[in-house]
Order: sequence, then structure tokens, then C-alpha cells
Amino acid sequence: MRSIWRTLDRSTRAGIAAVLAAVTMIGISYGATAIGYGFPLWLPVALGVVVLAGGAEFLFLGILAAGGNPFAAVAAGLIVNARHLPYGLSLPAVTGSGPRRLLGTHVMNDESVAVALAQPDLARKRAAYWCCGIGVMVAWPLGATLGAILGSVIPDIDAFGLDAVFPAVLIALVVPALRERDTRGPVALGVAIALVGAPFLPVGLPVLCALAGLLVAARWPSSATRQNPREPSSRPESAAAQPSAPETPADSDAPAHRDPPLDPETPAGLDAAGLARTAPLGYADSRCGDHGAARCRASS
Repeated sequence: MRSIWRTLDRSTRAGIAAVLAAVTMIGISYGATAIGYGFPLWLPVALGVVVLAGGAEFLFLGILAAGGNPFAAVAAGLIVNARHLPYGLSLPAVTGSGPRRLLGTHVMNDESVAVALAQPDLARKRAAYWCCGIGVMVAWPLGATLGAILGSVIPDIDAFGLDAVFPAVLIALVVPALRERDTRGPVALGVAIALVGAPFLPVGLPVLCALAGLLVAARWPSSATRQNPREPSSRPESAAAQPSAPETPADSDAPAHRDPPLDPETPAGLDAAGLARTAPLGYADSRCGDHGAARCRASS
């Protein structure tokens, strides 16, 4: 691990250290909030080790704490973690193969993927991914354990404002995606569905219904497609589709009175080559014809 750590430059190591510190602090808030909602100490710690996905864990415990259906909580957590599918497709060479890939997929998270993709070559991508991923695998359960212990000691956990961690984390997951214009429409539709269904549906089910906005996003064309619908290709036709030019002799650009080249293997060619080596330049020109001296020297 030390050699992998040394593979990274100083700025990357500092960035990974900052990420791990932030993950630990969020883990403390997560564990303390879980205890404040009445869950046993072992539950946030076990989720931190087995699931290792902060957003899904926050959502899972939040739905359960509000009295929601456990199956709805599990489904919501799986949907939140569905973003890991493109992560895995983009990093097959980084996670490795065989048993190593199993561990590599377990430590896959937003932070490790972002740090890995920012590296210029494969060796540094691997080093950054594994350093950050294993660091998060240690920091997150550790923070959850410390938070659970802290939550069991402090009677009123709301005094620290940790009850705001759940919505803050969920908002942090959503806000970066709202920068894209094509995302805001489906998100607004999902919010409207959740608000309309909240008074009538069981707790947690409006969240699943809100995901209908994803169907709209999949069927609705993007802004780039609407602005440029099926533009004709500006590429020229391939060379195979174009008619080929008729072949011309190699000396077609030469004057009509040019003498044919002399073959050095024939007696005439050998004679001309000898003249080019021994006779003056003017005599070689007259013996070999127009541009004959160059041919005689080339043949020699």
C-alpha cells in the first residue's frame, strides 16, 4: 500500500486525505443520527461495513425511521446505488479481475471513481482508486461507530442539528445534476409526483413513484438532439465510392521526345554507364540522350 501511495503526486494525496476526513465526519453524523432515531448501535455500523454507500444508507434508515415499508427502503437504496453500474463499466481495467474485482466493486463509490478518473494514466488511476476506495472502506464504518457511540451518550442528538444531515446529504446528491438543463424537467416532474402522492400513499412509496421522471428523461430527446435533428453527414464520400482515375504511365508527364530509360543489365546500358563514369559531362549527355547523364549515373 505504501508503494501505491507513493505513486500519486502530492496534490492527489492531499485530496484523498481531505476526502477521507470528510467521509469520517459524515459517518459520525450518520451513526449519531441513526441512534437518535432509535436504531440499535450495531445497525449503522453493519450497514457501513456491508453496504458501504452513504446515500443509500441515509435513505434506507430515513424511510425506516419515518415508519416506511422495509421493502420500499431497500428498493430506494438499490435505485440510489444504480449509479454504480456506469461506474463499473468505465473502470474495468482499474478494478482488476477475479477475487480482486469483487473487492474492487465493493470499494467503488463516488469519491474513489472521481479521484481515479482524474488521473492521467492507468497506473495512477489504479493507485488513486484503491487508495481512496480502501480509505473510505475504513473511514466510513469508523465514523459510523464513533457517531453511534456519541449518539448513545448524548441524550438529545437534535441539539447539534444532526437531524438535518439526512435532507442535506440527499440534496447534495441531487443538486450537482441540476446543472444540466435536460435533468431539471424530469426532476421537477418527480418532485411534483412525490408531493401529490405524499398525503395518500404510505411513507416511502412517493419516493419510488417520483422515479417516474426517469422514464420521461429516457423517452424525451435531449436539447442537443432537438436543436440538430439528424444532421446530414458532412464527411466526404469515401475513396472507394469515388471513381478511380485512369492509370497513366509513370513517364506521362515527360516530353514526347524523351529517350526511353536504359536498362543497366543490357550491353547498351552498361556502355552508357561506363561513359557516364569516364567521359566528360557534355559527352555523356550527348551519348545518353536528353537527361541521359542523370540516368547513367543512377544506373551506375
